[in-house]
Amino acid sequence: MLKRDRILAKLDELDGYLQELRQVAPADFESFAGSIEKKRACERLLQISVEAALDVCGLLVSGLHLGLPADENDILDRLDQANLLTPSMTTTLRRMRGFRNILVHEYGRIDDRVVFAMIANGPEDFRLFTEAVLRVLREKREAE
Repeated sequence: MLKRDRILAKLDELDGYLQELRQVAPADFESFAGSIEKKRACERLLQISVEAALDVCGLLVSGLHLGLPADENDILDRLDQANLLTPSMTTTLRRMRGFRNILVHEYGRIDDRVVFAMIANGPEDFRLFTEAVLRVLREKREAE
């Protein structure tokens, strides 16, 4: 059974993180690079935003009975195979997942310019993801 309320709650959580990111993100790279507090706040907000999106993906796979995924890549594969996400969105989510993994596991390799680019471009990717999920929810509701 598709847990719409949980999915919508996760999307709302994601939106909250993105609003916080807009509040703390500096307008230019120099301000970002010069403030360890801003950098770490932005990194953390991006990390939990990606995790919220991946949680939504997991809820979709589970709720639509797309099988038992082995890992996060498998979750994305199943959504792609079911034509619930476009190949472009799947690629974007894979890139986000890799970015999150670097933030979490490899602090020495974090490139401030990549993080700042994600601050600039990530919200649009998350907006497109949210629209795609809401479309899936509408279509599944209409099919019921």
